[in-house]
Amino acid sequence: MMELRIAYLYPDHLSIYGDRGNILSLYQRCKWRGINAVVLPIGLGETINPDTADLYFMGGGQDTQQIQVCDDLHRHKASALKEAAQQGAVFLTICGGYQLLGHYYKPMNGEELRGLSLMDAYTVAGNTRYIGNVVIERNSRTIVGFENHSGRTYLGEGVSPLGKVIKGNGNNGEDGFEGAAINNLYGTYLHGSLLPKNPELADELIIKALERRYGIITLDAIDDSIEQAAHQRALSLTN
Repeated sequence: MMELRIAYLYPDHLSIYGDRGNILSLYQRCKWRGINAVVLPIGLGETINPDTADLYFMGGGQDTQQIQVCDDLHRHKASALKEAAQQGAVFLTICGGYQLLGHYYKPMNGEELRGLSLMDAYTVAGNTRYIGNVVIERNSRTIVGFENHSGRTYLGEGVSPLGKVIKGNGNNGEDGFEGAAINNLYGTYLHGSLLPKNPELADELIIKALERRYGIITLDAIDDSIEQAAHQRALSLTN
């Protein structure tokens, strides 16, 4: 039996707007296929063995929680997370977690929060808060979610967006793109939660994470009718 080990970073601090649903989706989609999924909650003060987990998840939070997490990342986890990324582990980061994947996040008030610099990106707070349903296009498919952020994220050279904005504001409300994807690193502002309504993306993450230990694999097909209905419902809300 294959096993997928999921590191859930800061579940008590970064898990707003349904972000925990991404963990539930990954776990259940593995279970339906007979894959043993193990969720490892990792909180403040805890260290990481970069060889343990295949997929790392970090959700969103308010600035207060983000400050706590930022300090803890650099005290206890940064070097291990960088090593895990170099070894091919998959990262899914949402909103605040996405911002900390880049070089820094500069709040409207307060000091700059140093990120992990796992991708060439940076974020600065803006005067307007972007709130609402979002649709993006990626590889001729749509991805749906819900954004609620004032941060403006800008991608550097070599970092591809997760998708093109069809509806909503995306990374910064200017360049027409949402999220980021480079190697096995994924970042996005889409809450709601993201994966239950976007099963193809969930399976992409599972495949990449499993291939780290098992080589090229193909997932068994499962019934996604409910997930696709949720996806279509989210699309209808943006019309």
